[in-house]
Amino acid sequence: MPTFDYDMGVLGGGAAGLTVASGSAQLGARTLLIEKEKELGGDCLHYGCVPSKTLIRTATVYHLMKNASAFGLPESPVPPVDFRGIRDRIRSVIAEIQKHDSVERFCGLGVRVKFGQAEFLDEHTVRLNGDRLTARTWVIATGSSAAVPEVEGLDKTPYITNREIFYLERLPATLAVLGAGPIAIEMAQAFARLGTRVTVIQRSAQILSREDEDMAAGVMKRLEADGVVFHLGCRLVRTNDLGSAREVTLENAAGKRLSVEAEQILVAMGRSPNLQGLGLEGLGIIPDEKGLRVDRHMRTSRKHIYAAGDVTGRYQFTHAAGYEGGIVVSNAIFHLPRRADYTFIPWCTYADPELASIGMNEKAARAAGVHVKVLVEEFHSNDRSLAEGEGTGRIKLVLDEKEKPLGVQILGLHAGELISEWVAALNGKVKLATLAAAVHPYPTLAEITKKVSGSLFSEKIFSDRVRKGLKLFFGFKGRACG
Repeated sequence: MPTFDYDMGVLGGGAAGLTVASGSAQLGARTLLIEKEKELGGDCLHYGCVPSKTLIRTATVYHLMKNASAFGLPESPVPPVDFRGIRDRIRSVIAEIQKHDSVERFCGLGVRVKFGQAEFLDEHTVRLNGDRLTARTWVIATGSSAAVPEVEGLDKTPYITNREIFYLERLPATLAVLGAGPIAIEMAQAFARLGTRVTVIQRSAQILSREDEDMAAGVMKRLEADGVVFHLGCRLVRTNDLGSAREVTLENAAGKRLSVEAEQILVAMGRSPNLQGLGLEGLGIIPDEKGLRVDRHMRTSRKHIYAAGDVTGRYQFTHAAGYEGGIVVSNAIFHLPRRADYTFIPWCTYADPELASIGMNEKAARAAGVHVKVLVEEFHSNDRSLAEGEGTGRIKLVLDEKEKPLGVQILGLHAGELISEWVAALNGKVKLATLAAAVHPYPTLAEITKKVSGSLFSEKIFSDRVRKGLKLFFGFKGRACG
């Protein structure tokens, strides 16, 4: 029987890799973790979730300061921002979280951490910094990077991605955002609120194209109120470096060409898996256009080589990566056959208002040929929402023909928090009647969950048929007014 240096080898120190490494080591497996960057934490900690949410919070506070009169407070002049202060706060938040993702912590768990670019020499061996390291099982969790489109002149035009935008020396006066997915929309609004004139350029006719049109439109309306200019349904023609500015030439659906000048260009048009230099071709592991192909056990075509997180191109969320890491541990360490189930994976775009989803939305259900029933409740009927000065938004409950929940979308204040009740309910197979009967504290935004669940039953309970039956049995006299 062959002898290996490690029981488990993990490539990538992001959410998926850290989950696998910590779980494996704590279960007694000799574990090696290899990270190509200088620190653990992955894209989420250094260039994604953490810095973006920190920036968004800062922009929200600044926006509230400028709009104090909306809350009955006196108006006062608000000076322009110094982005260096914002950048320093972002770094301080990352540094605090970094302690949890430190080499010392993982060493304490029993994980050997090494840094550098690993390359497979065979199905059990990698080369790292001139050394050969072997493991019985390998996990590829190398994440993803911003996809750069093939646009004429872009290779000669300076641009930024999520790796640079949080660490700028100063706030750009103007910003052209290529793309209108979650990252693009979050950054467009945050920078607009901080004082940048922002233009968003999108290929499709809708922002947040995977979302329902009405929900995405609610987000777009708020961004437009913040001053963001949109060019939707436009093809990128070319970019030019003008020295002190950059130029983006685009063509709209009518064939008319337009020019947008900006101090900075943010490329946010999707993600590409980090697979360069791993030597996977020699193992016969061939990725598709999205990433590494894996089965529901997270195994590649080599059954002892797993992949998890963004590198698979499936659900590119930190929480999905952590979930997939747990699937790997179950299969590779416990050898218990556990399959990934994405039926009720939640996600959220952290714009203002937030847009959170779980399961199938109306668009996805109809595309799958499912006949749906949609129940909607508006936040302008929620007392807490009005008290907060945030009456914008709605909740949509999507049901199949048998009135079984398929998914939920929430557009509104703290939607990312509100969706968690549905995460528990849908994954726990809680009946809608139970949600409708549950007592929610008043006044809270979460009451909208009770209301939309109850609306399914109220139309049946308060029907003409029920009224006639009660009149027949109990002699009720009907309406007292009107």
